[in-house]
Amino acid sequence: MDDNIPATVFLVGAGPGDPDLLTIKAARLIGEADVIVHDGLVSDAILALASPDADYISVAKQRSRHSMPQDAINALLVELAREGRRVVRLKGGDPFIFGRGGEEVDACRTAGVPVEVVPGISAAIGSAAQAQLPLTHRAASSAVTFVAGQCKGLSDQDWSGLAGTGRTLVIYMGVATAADIAEKLMADGVSPALPVAVLENGTRPEMRTLRTLLADLGDMVEREKVVSPALIVVGDVAARALAQDMLNRAQLQTMTEQGRTTGGKRVE
Repeated sequence: MDDNIPATVFLVGAGPGDPDLLTIKAARLIGEADVIVHDGLVSDAILALASPDADYISVAKQRSRHSMPQDAINALLVELAREGRRVVRLKGGDPFIFGRGGEEVDACRTAGVPVEVVPGISAAIGSAAQAQLPLTHRAASSAVTFVAGQCKGLSDQDWSGLAGTGRTLVIYMGVATAADIAEKLMADGVSPALPVAVLENGTRPEMRTLRTLLADLGDMVEREKVVSPALIVVGDVAARALAQDMLNRAQLQTMTEQGRTTGGKRVE
């Protein structure tokens, strides 16, 4: 590609939600765009940085229900670029971490459309920072792995060695399968007592950080009505987060309910 030809499609990482976490380049490109093709997780505060004359096209995706198939998104980016428009494909987090940015780059290259990728702070990095949860720590973890929790054939995937002592496992899109994830890890030999944290709505005003043990993960997600977007962090580092200890709260609630059924007498 001739370096003198300006890129006409920009794959821009919007970060985890807080507009203050955008890169300077990302903010500039959003403001200069003719059309913004954006994910559903991109916050309104970030979209508000666009020019009043810009067009917005939502290609929001939800579990088992996409407003536009990926092939159609690829074709749309190429079509808009060929019209001579300055296109920003705005993605939550980073375009190349579970963002399908690689497929969109391939489509642009195949069509001869210049494309540029602008990295963003990933959901894992941003959410963990907000919760003061170190994904690596000299005393607790020397390795971190990112996996997707909603892929087909979850039980058939090989996660052996990804969680346990000295390791951190970060699971994207795992809310709906949290119970299955916990069972899978424990069946693979991970301790049921390993700390886990759930980071819900990372970096946004409504963010929650909930902590429990692996054996309680599925029940806790259901009990606390956790919703997407949320990340699951499995590992000893989860114990270092600023978080609500939901297992202790659940145990206290159980003891209280038992006390009521016994006329207020202490239950040993």
